[in-house]
Amino acid sequence: MAEEKQRPHREIPTKYDLDAKWDACLDLTIRRSFHSTLAGVFAALLLFRSPTSRWASVAFGAGVGIGRAYTECSTIFDGSPPKGPYSVSAGHSPSSQEEDK
Repeated sequence: MAEEKQRPHREIPTKYDLDAKWDACLDLTIRRSFHSTLAGVFAALLLFRSPTSRWASVAFGAGVGIGRAYTECSTIFDGSPPKGPYSVSAGHSPSSQEEDK
């Protein structure tokens, strides 16, 4: 009887699955902020002596982690490719400018 009452489970395409996107985004944010904060703590302990400088290093590390997570989360939600190395078209290369002279 229990088998008869269950409705068939339809698969949601990953493009529209907001739950999976939010899970991935939350996971990225926690991991990136933790790892960058940890790197900031180690850098603070090795490089700085004053408490203010150490806290600034930790805060900078946390900010870098949150910023990286935000960038990747916006890529996950928008579906746009990440901003990477820019390619230069053939018309604007330095060698073509020298040939024009």
